Amino acid sequence: MLTGTQTRYLRGLAHHLTPIFQIGKGGISENMLDQIGLALEARELIKISLLQNSEWTVKEAAEEIARVTKAEIVQTIGKTITVYRRSVDHKTIVLPR
Repeated sequence: MLTGTQTRYLRGLAHHLTPIFQIGKGGISENMLDQIGLALEARELIKISLLQNSEWTVKEAAEEIARVTKAEIVQTIGKTITVYRRSVDHKTIVLPR
């Protein structure tokens, strides 16, 4: 569980990131969740965007992604989700206490 300070820190780091995944009409597939897990392992902090034709709401998609990938939801703003998961092998982000 992230503290408020850690969440603010991660939001600051994520500000310049562009979404690397898009959820559209096809929804969230098992393959997409696997790829998101791999991206989180490599980068720790990623953004995902929902397209207008997606049947998922931002909240539903964020909760499903966080549940399956064991990640933390940093922020949902508009149609963009920011998630964080500490990497096992590629630790680059040092969270404040």
